[in-house]
Amino acid sequence: MYGWRGRIGLIVPSSNTTMEMELHSALPEGVSLHTARMPLKNVTEEELLAMSGLALESARLLKDADVDLILYGCTSGSFIGGGEFDKEVSMKIENKVKLPVVTTSTAIVEALKILDAQQILVVTPYTDEINQREREFLEANELEVIDIRGLGIVDNTKIGRLEPYEAYRMIKALFTDEADAVFISCTNFRTFEIIELLEDDFGIPVVTSNQASLWLALRELDVGEKIPWLGRLFVEY
Repeated sequence: MYGWRGRIGLIVPSSNTTMEMELHSALPEGVSLHTARMPLKNVTEEELLAMSGLALESARLLKDADVDLILYGCTSGSFIGGGEFDKEVSMKIENKVKLPVVTTSTAIVEALKILDAQQILVVTPYTDEINQREREFLEANELEVIDIRGLGIVDNTKIGRLEPYEAYRMIKALFTDEADAVFISCTNFRTFEIIELLEDDFGIPVVTSNQASLWLALRELDVGEKIPWLGRLFVEY
């Protein structure tokens, strides 16, 4: 049986081409991933809010696969409504399907806090408008954003075509010794290949949307797998 240790039901934006591939590349033996989609083409506040209202049907369909939890796999889609929006999304879905729900934004906050990060650098593919919403969300969750920079991309399929070196170079240009951690935002931004390199080169923990999402989902399933190439988060916690 696939998923004999646990089954993750993943909901992603319809235009996301990265999250499933990255999570599949790191799934521990006995953990399976089952995916549903919700409509989104452009990373704008209007589309993100509309998308969150359509997640319930996706979650209901995943329940038919007898999954053990639902992972709401969108960073901007789980912070766009403010500091408590991730919890509101989780509660709405949990009440519908009677399963535990993890959102990417919740996972990011928990990962940064368990790494004892207080001052963070953030790089994203987003526009300034979405970055401002992200700053507000992180600061509402007691994290200090030293700086946040984006690539100004709206078309989500273009984000999915970005190479990992784009994030590496953004962090290198932004890096300061004041930072406790680096956060690379967006589940459609490919990052798994550079997490270990970044931690080696800059000496601080790195959190990414997909890495944190997988980490928290596995913790919820009581699967304590060590995955060293996914950074300190997967080695120490």
